Amino acid sequence: MNYVYETMYILRPDLGEELVTQAIAKYQNLVSDNGGTDVESQHRGKRRLAYEIQRQRDGIYIQLNYKGNGTQVAILERAMRLSEEVIRYLTIKQEVPKEEATEEQEVAEVEA
Repeated sequence: MNYVYETMYILRPDLGEELVTQAIAKYQNLVSDNGGTDVESQHRGKRRLAYEIQRQRDGIYIQLNYKGNGTQVAILERAMRLSEEVIRYLTIKQEVPKEEATEEQEVAEVEA
């Protein structure tokens, strides 16, 4: 069963625009290559952090939304943990709207 996930991550502020674009593409491809669907990314821009993280006062916020079965989350978070460009990340599993949930159940029942 697929769930909807949202991963918000913060990149170092000293990265150039080209490196930010490459990082976004890297994580989008990582999710889609491992079975994630409906991968969407939103560049939220450079913002001031509430507190200092790894000696950084600013960060570039990126929001990544996707559907998957959960294995993508582990793979994505491992890559971010090992990366020097990501200073913080957080993934949440969103509630699936009831309309979509009933449609998926109907499709599963028809296939069975």
